[in-house]
Formats: sequence, structure tokens, C-alpha cells
Amino acid sequence: MYFGRVKQSQNHSGLNDLYFAGMLLLAVFVTGVIGYRVIEGYPLLDGLYMVVITIATVGYNEVHPLTDAGKVFTIFLILSSFGIFAYVITTVTRFIIDGGFRDYYLLKKLDRMINHTDNHVIICGYGRNGSQACRELTMHNQPFLVIENRESVIARIREDGIKLFLQGDATHDSVLERAGVQKAKALITTLPSDADNTFVVLTARHMNPKLTIISRASGNFSDVKLKRAGATNVIMPDKLGGIHMAKLVMQPDVVEFIDNILLYGDKKVRLEEILGADIHACFLEGTIGELQVRTDSRATIIGIKNAKGEYLYNPSPDEKITCHDKLFVLGTLEQIDQLKSVVKG
Repeated sequence: MYFGRVKQSQNHSGLNDLYFAGMLLLAVFVTGVIGYRVIEGYPLLDGLYMVVITIATVGYNEVHPLTDAGKVFTIFLILSSFGIFAYVITTVTRFIIDGGFRDYYLLKKLDRMINHTDNHVIICGYGRNGSQACRELTMHNQPFLVIENRESVIARIREDGIKLFLQGDATHDSVLERAGVQKAKALITTLPSDADNTFVVLTARHMNPKLTIISRASGNFSDVKLKRAGATNVIMPDKLGGIHMAKLVMQPDVVEFIDNILLYGDKKVRLEEILGADIHACFLEGTIGELQVRTDSRATIIGIKNAKGEYLYNPSPDEKITCHDKLFVLGTLEQIDQLKSVVKG
């Protein structure tokens, strides 16, 4: 089962047709009741009864004998209601056959799912970068929602099995709000235009000041503008690709080693971060050596990011740990799980 803003324009058109058909049918009832009230002096209930048996053509007798004016009015009511009733039946049938009812049901179900979802990642754009981000988040079991405006891409999103997606313009406040940006953990915008990415960053930062925002950029100076707009990090795929290829010439084995850890999802080894806030109080303000990381888990702490945002590479055993630090740990999945169980108490 897939959920999203499928066939959005068609669905809205179908709903508008249904509303219009309903208003026409209501107008017939109101006109008929008022007409019988004015012309024949019928009470409201008798007037409604006459309208129903006239539209339904069931052949029941009138409540009271009709005057000539009442007969003319009834003829007018039959002719007009016949066409309107046929239009209502056609509209409802088309709405069901064309999938409008199904799409409307899926949209409502999506709304309920988003309302019960938090701490998720919003991905704006499902191009090369966006689809790769989705695959990576799926590997880590991180809930995410995709926003995409192109109908052709929406079909590909459904084929790829993406369960939460919206069809809409991510630069619009209403779309981000519907995606649950206030409750989201992070937002990744990979739109082709740097201007659109900047607008998304500005809007998302205003709606959720604590949100982690990652933006794609292609222009030489776009990264600076995106940072000013509120992006936490800015990625320039073209620039990174060139650097990566040059490094493969100069240091091929080093690059492949890092790629195997970070990019290719090698299940034998992982590089993860452990927040100092998650470490048990008995270890805080102690040293790395006192943690006995290698002894207890055989994992390795290869770096630290301190409260000032500074990175310490290959920290010494005498380096103290605080609750504001982030530890970067290298090891197998079992080794890292063992380390977490020890330091978190």
C-alpha cells in the first residue's frame, strides 16, 4: 500500500464536481419545497414529500389536488430534476470509477499517518540526490517523507515503494506544514534550483528553529547564501565529486577504505557517533582511557567534537569527556553495541 498526493489535480476536480452536483440537488429540493409552499400552500413536510415523489417518479398521489399553477410548476420540477439527477449519478459514478474515491481515502489516511509521525526526515525533491538519501535512510530504519511536485516522478516514487510522500511545491508553507515540519527531526532539500532550495531553507527554519537542515547547492557562492538562510550543512555534489575523483588518483586505497565504511554500507564495520549526553554520569569528566573502550568492546574512538565545535582527531587516552561532546566510534556493529551498553549504563 502506498500513500501520497496521487492525481492531485484530478482528485480536486472530482471533488469539486461532487460538491457542485450536491449543490444542484440541494437547490432542486429547496426550490421545490418553496414552490409548493408558495403556490399550493403546502406545509414544509408536505412540500418535501412532493419533491421526493416527483424526483423519484414513484407514482404516488399528490398530497392535495394541484392547481393549474401547481401542475405547471411540477412539470418544470420534473424536467429540471431529471437532468440534474442524471448529472449527480454520472458524477458520483465517474468519481468512483476513475479512482477519485480511492485517492481521497488515501489522502485522508496519509493525513492521519503524518499527524501521528514525529522525529522524521523530510526530503524535498526525488532526483538523484533525493532518491539516494531515501535509500540511505531506509537502510538505517529512519522514517522519512518525500515532497515532489512532478507527476512523472510521483509514479517512480510509488514504484520504489516509498510509503510517505506528498505531491506539492516544497517552497509553499502549506506543503511543509502538512509534511509535519514542526515535528520533524531534519529536512533535506535537493531541488535542482539553488533559489528554490534557499526558499525552502528560509521557510523551514522559520517554521522550526531547531530543525537540522541539509541543502544541496550547485552554484559557486550558493553555499554561503544557504548558510545565511539557515541551512545547517550545505552539500555541493559536483564539487565533492571532483575532489573524490582526484583523491582516488592520489590516495586510492585510503578513499576506498573510507567509502567502504561510509558510502557502501559495509556491514562488517560501522562509524557511529555517541552523544556525551547519553553517557552515564559516572563516566563524565573522566578520561577516554578510563572508559577502557578497547578492553570492554574492542571498538575505537577515532575522534571527538567538543562543545566549541572543534574536532579532535585520534584523541589521547588522557582526553576528558563531557556531556557536550560527541564521540566518533569505529568498530563492528556488535562492538559498537557493546560499547553503548557499557557507557550508557
